[in-house]
Formats: sequence, C-alpha cells, structure tokens
Amino acid sequence: MARALAEAGLDAVYSYAGRTESPVAQPLPVRVGGFGGVAGLVAYLKAEGITQLIDATHPFAAQMSRNAVEACAAAGIPLIALEREPWQATDGDRWIHVPDLAGAVAALGEGPRRVFLAIGRQTLDAFAGAPQHHYLLRLVDPPTEPLPLPHAHAVIARGPFTVAGDRALLTEHRIEMIVAKNAGGAGAEAKLVAARELGLSVVLIDRPWVPDRRVARTVAEVMDWL
Repeated sequence: MARALAEAGLDAVYSYAGRTESPVAQPLPVRVGGFGGVAGLVAYLKAEGITQLIDATHPFAAQMSRNAVEACAAAGIPLIALEREPWQATDGDRWIHVPDLAGAVAALGEGPRRVFLAIGRQTLDAFAGAPQHHYLLRLVDPPTEPLPLPHAHAVIARGPFTVAGDRALLTEHRIEMIVAKNAGGAGAEAKLVAARELGLSVVLIDRPWVPDRRVARTVAEVMDWL
C-alpha cells in the first residue's frame, strides 16, 4: 500500500505503532507511536490536514481500528480498511476455532503439550495460566525481558515464511499443536500448510469485532477509492 501511494506521488504519511524495534523501511514519511485515543487521533487528523484515512493495521489491532472509525466519523474524514481475507479451512485441516485468547488456552487441554505459539509477543501473558505446556515462540525482535512462560523457546525470524521451513521447524521442535490468529494473507500461511501436511491440530483465534466500515481486499481497490 505504501509503495503504491509513493509511486502515485500522493501526499501520504505511514503510521507505525512502534512495537517493532526494526520495522521494514517504507517509501513514505513515517510517524511512530500512539495518538492518545480517539481524541488524540481526531486532533492529529485535523492538525495535519488529513483528507482520507487508510486503516491497514493487522486484523487483530482492533483497538486502533475502532479508534479510527470513531475518529474519522468525528472529524468528517472518509475511511477505508485494507484487510486481508481470513483463512479458510481446506481438506486435511484440523482446525479448532476459538473466539479469543482464553478460548485458545482452554483448547490446549490439561495435559502437557508441545505448542507452537504463533501469536507474537504482545499477548503471551494469556498463556501464563497454562505453564504445563512447552511453548515454541517465533518473534520478530529478541525479547528484552524474561518471557512470562516457564517452558518456552524463542526463535527470532521475520516472514514471509516457507512451507518447507515451517515443516522443518515444527518437526525439529516436536510440535503437537499450533496456536495462531486468523490474520489471513500469504506471509504467515505456511505454518497452516505445514500443519496440514504433518496432521497437526491448529487452534485458530477468530478476529475481534470492529465496527462496520468500508473494506477493500486489495491495494488496487484502495487506489480506485482514493
């Protein structure tokens, strides 16, 4: 999306939450950090003379998306969300759908398991209540603080990932179950294909609620809207 905006010569700014230490370089001016809730975002939109807002956040960054909908309504600015299609199960998939993190923890069961916890580092605390499992984590940045899980191993890597690489990772660590968020897209889908090939169960967390808004599935749709 950022590349398309830059190539079209549009006056745009790219906003990062600031949770990744070394984000990928972008061809647009970048701002980093929160806005201070809805009121802060409204103030920013007005101060910067923003005329359109593209919500291209992760499907699970629901608070930012909710704030964007409310702020754009208050500021009278049109909004469109660039959102990936959620993943859909195919033959051979062994998916367990759960509504939230608590459901994912419960789905692991009482007995100790070897779990690939593919949910990033922001929500690891939810699994501290199930310390009997051994967790494999894949993080973009090395952890700067002790992990909240007593039996965990972190692999530092940045996607997109390959099916062969994920199959090797799951086999090497003797993984029995995977926990993932239904983010959609191709960059992180490899683990689901690898799980299908290995016959592993996947606990898939459903996307959180976001208010109704205009949604585009491709960059081209957003450019047409602009």
